[in-house]
Amino acid sequence: MVKTSSKKANPTIFLIFGGTGDLTNRKIMPALYNLFLDNWLPENFAIIGSSSTAMSDEKYISELLNAVNQFSRSGKPKKEDWASFSSHITFQSADITDAAAFKPFGALIEKYKKEWNEPPSIIYYCAVAPRFFSIIAENISKAKLENDPKTTRIIVEKPFGNDLESAKELNKKLLSLFDETQIYRIDHYLGKEVVQNVMALRFANAIMEPLWNRNHVEHVQISVTEQIGVGTRGKYFESAGVLRDMIQNHLLQLLCIIAMEPPINFDADEVRDRKVDVLKAMRKIVPRKVDVMSARGQYSSGWIEGKEVVGYREEKNVDPDSNTDTYAALKLYVDNWRWQGVPFYLRTGKRLSKTASIITLQFKEVPHNIFITEESGTPKQNRLVISIQPDMAIRFQLQSKIPGLEMTLNTVDIVFDYFGNKKTDSPEAYETLLLDAITGDQTLFMRADQVEAAWELITPVLNYWEKNKATDFPNYSADSWGPENAEALIAKDGYHWFNLPEKNKKG
Repeated sequence: MVKTSSKKANPTIFLIFGGTGDLTNRKIMPALYNLFLDNWLPENFAIIGSSSTAMSDEKYISELLNAVNQFSRSGKPKKEDWASFSSHITFQSADITDAAAFKPFGALIEKYKKEWNEPPSIIYYCAVAPRFFSIIAENISKAKLENDPKTTRIIVEKPFGNDLESAKELNKKLLSLFDETQIYRIDHYLGKEVVQNVMALRFANAIMEPLWNRNHVEHVQISVTEQIGVGTRGKYFESAGVLRDMIQNHLLQLLCIIAMEPPINFDADEVRDRKVDVLKAMRKIVPRKVDVMSARGQYSSGWIEGKEVVGYREEKNVDPDSNTDTYAALKLYVDNWRWQGVPFYLRTGKRLSKTASIITLQFKEVPHNIFITEESGTPKQNRLVISIQPDMAIRFQLQSKIPGLEMTLNTVDIVFDYFGNKKTDSPEAYETLLLDAITGDQTLFMRADQVEAAWELITPVLNYWEKNKATDFPNYSADSWGPENAEALIAKDGYHWFNLPEKNKKG
């Protein structure tokens, strides 16, 4: 089906630093190809890939085709489609630490401007290690490359800083060279279809707003679990840990969407203002409370789907005595009128039993339950379960009578399954985010104050964990649901962690 965009896009030049890297191959290029295939890209666009490796355009395009064949949701490209798309691609090798090496980029930009006879949008994509973000920004300025605030954007990936001070320093550097309206701090979780639909669920349905507060919600869980270990990322993970790698960005952003107040409109800054309000309202975690408000863990060896896997300390490029967290859980509170007293439980970890991302709102019990009997027990509480992966679905878990002569209740699911068996029709998160960057929509991108507020929240935990080494690592085995102290964190409040509903699991 031919699609036309409701978002008007100017002619666009993508300049991808790290153009031969894993991120470009797995995410960026398949996303750009699918946007092209579905007619979302402007008629005039150019993709300039760059890395320190010298190669011809032909070799670069051939390598990209292999990547798109492997990672595109639309499958292997048809020959004519790829020929049309790849005609917009060129390669320019450059040392990103050398400002003089950026001059050829200026010549290419001028070439396209003359060909199109129209000023294009320029997108500088930093698909490189975080330590190069500032260097690239500086060299764009030194080389006097295109930097019109109205048409020029720079995209930076996570992690945005390694702690509060480094995040502030990076923000300071970028803001000295670009306006905030030009800086697109990307978190791919915010581009996921179900995550975007949480706002529609909340703010487009009159039935939801009266329920979405402390009067009806007992507690909230945000859970992102992974079966995989650190793989080849041992060196990076040793300096990060899962609290930095996942909670500071992904999980806190999900919490903001769940807890935010209704925005006045859907303008980018209005939406982001409301998210910042949530982070500012978060109850601070003081050092003496870290142990009762958090839990950490590190995986040992075990078996995953019939295969033996090593423990974290045996992974490549990992210290044999490492104290790095591969599991983290937090208990948080949003101290405002809507959420006062409602606990938000966050957990994430590697080498767990299932790969799943779910948000669960558990509602309070009915004021007086007339269906309690010795035979049936207490009916379960209602829940709203938002499944982000592996399946995309939103389900209400309600109580209903089982057909028969007796009044016996059972939990039933009212399910909104996004695509059924047509999941390839769903755009990938990077497609959504790249299209927004092309059209200048920052709604799904983080602002400087958002990033810094998130770091401020978790910094006391990071500092405490670094000063007080864990004495029981490794403390959970592969294919488990994490360490016992994580269960205790939530069990002492009378709750338990929710896992993916059975009907939502892969058979």
